[in-house]
Amino acid sequence: MPKVVRIAGPAVLVVVAFVVLVLGLEYGGGATAQLLEDPGPLVRFGLPMATLLVNLSASLTIGALLLAVFALRSSKPEFTRAMDVAAAGAALLTVSAALTGFLSFLNVTSASASIDSKFGQILGQFLISVPLGQAWLETTLIAAAVTVLCFAVRNLTALVFVGLLAVVALVPMAQQGHAAGADGHDAAITALFLHLVFSAVWLGGLLTLALLSKQLDNARLVDVVSRYSSVALVCFVVVAASGYVSAELRVGSLDRLLTPYGILVVVKVVALVVLGLIGALYRRLLIRRLSASQGRAAFWQIVIAELVFMGVASGVAVALARTATPIPETVPTTLTPAQILTGEPLPPELSAGTALGQWNFDLLWVLVCAFGIFFYLAGVWRLRRRGDSWPVHRTVFWVLGMLLLLFVTNGFMNVYEKYLFSVHMLGHMILAMMIPIFLVSAGPVTLALRAIHKRTDETRGAREWILLAVHSRFGTFVSNPIVAAILFATSLLTFYYTPLFRWATVDHIGHEWMIVHFLIVGYLFAQALIGVDPVPYRLPYPFRLLLLLATMAFHAFFGLTLMTGSGLLLADWYGSMGRTWGASAIVDQQTGGGIAWSIGEIPTIILAIVVAIQWGRSDTKETKRLDRTADRTNDAELNDYNAMLERLGRSR
Repeated sequence: MPKVVRIAGPAVLVVVAFVVLVLGLEYGGGATAQLLEDPGPLVRFGLPMATLLVNLSASLTIGALLLAVFALRSSKPEFTRAMDVAAAGAALLTVSAALTGFLSFLNVTSASASIDSKFGQILGQFLISVPLGQAWLETTLIAAAVTVLCFAVRNLTALVFVGLLAVVALVPMAQQGHAAGADGHDAAITALFLHLVFSAVWLGGLLTLALLSKQLDNARLVDVVSRYSSVALVCFVVVAASGYVSAELRVGSLDRLLTPYGILVVVKVVALVVLGLIGALYRRLLIRRLSASQGRAAFWQIVIAELVFMGVASGVAVALARTATPIPETVPTTLTPAQILTGEPLPPELSAGTALGQWNFDLLWVLVCAFGIFFYLAGVWRLRRRGDSWPVHRTVFWVLGMLLLLFVTNGFMNVYEKYLFSVHMLGHMILAMMIPIFLVSAGPVTLALRAIHKRTDETRGAREWILLAVHSRFGTFVSNPIVAAILFATSLLTFYYTPLFRWATVDHIGHEWMIVHFLIVGYLFAQALIGVDPVPYRLPYPFRLLLLLATMAFHAFFGLTLMTGSGLLLADWYGSMGRTWGASAIVDQQTGGGIAWSIGEIPTIILAIVVAIQWGRSDTKETKRLDRTADRTNDAELNDYNAMLERLGRSR
């Protein structure tokens, strides 16, 4: 394929994106001159253009890093080329983020750029003290670090962390995005972050494919395109779901689709639908034709078409961020204490009736649970197709665990945990002690290792990464039963009696980290006691029971401490909500301690029963094994033992 075609593909994306951006700004009024303190046309048009460069360069970086660690051979030129693409994308991200931060400063202050000390002092204060400036400064510094690491790092495992760092660069952008100040603050941040990340993977992966095509022969191109298409399908689902949530928060109703903002949303939806149809062509047409060695013309036709519509979607997305929403972002003149602290009005009094009717959906965990159930069932189906069996009860355990996780992270506990410590503690107990029992009993690692195809081309797929994680030094260390028990027990003190608790309560990112933390430490502890997946070391059954009792004794002591304590945790939060219903904050906290002590013991009993059952089954299996050995050898071991006793008796 001529070089001009390889260059034309990415160039088409950039040109279409900028043209659509300008048209979107003109149509939606995003670049209309302000009546007071207008920053000028250079800033009005330059700021969204710089933002578009940020999005494209971040996509190039993240997409190239993903393909490098998931689809490419590290010993071949394709890998080196991908890392060059990632480094170039990160360098462009650094420059464009710095430019966006500077233009944002001019847009906010309407100041004229100059080189005098006063201008530099004001700019420095903006970058250090103002959240918008801090966000772009953080993105710039993270992007600069990623640029250096892309040149310096070639170890695949280390590159995973470089990729995660590149994803972290999108967090400040999500926090200061268009919807961050609207109603549904937490939902808006989550939706925007997911949209940014998975759009970046989708777009960046395709751009990297286009730039790598020269280094890939037909057979390798088939492999890489197949792997990319699987990732792109997941990205399509997440981008569609997060886009819907964002549109719902900003548009609200169908009649508002006739506004300029609504029309731009419709254009973006159409582009997304077309991209989904093009993605279907990858599996049904492109991969088959490449496999049949029918040339690359079809590859470039589909890739360029997809890049055109990705350019449309990218340009419209930035134009939307500069367009006024049909739902005005207004701040009430009178705020209740709950609104000041949480940004949301106080929910109705908690009761059995309101508990079932109160939901606060967290898109992140909705997707985690949905994908978790889908991929587990897909793995079971793959085993059945090839004639292998999988215990039905394990599938039931996994589905129940995922559904329980969905309820905890989206149901009434996600509504009331901000206002009632007792509800927060109930969620903690379920996340750390109940859900892991179901998940561990389902044997997800064993299923994945049996269902996922093994790679034979020197690359690392999901199976290889899982094996690497399980057998790594860190994985071996944290899965040690003693370490898992220490992590499970000490995390209570570390979390509730350090600033981590405030962070997890006040900050949405901290809240998401809290859920992940509780799940992981609970999973490791349950895996050490009753897990069916392979681990480097397991304690004998008597010691498992002793470990369980010792850990739960510490857990009960923590609960009793809260029950009898008179000092309020986060008094300026739970004690300042202005609730006119329910128990006082200190009584509610003592109730939370009772939940930690009493309800927390239910999973303990379940774990003890399961350990006892497994112990009994283990003894039964060992007895049967010894009986089979005795039958096969005519009781050779027993005869040898009796002969030894006889010789000892004679020697006396």
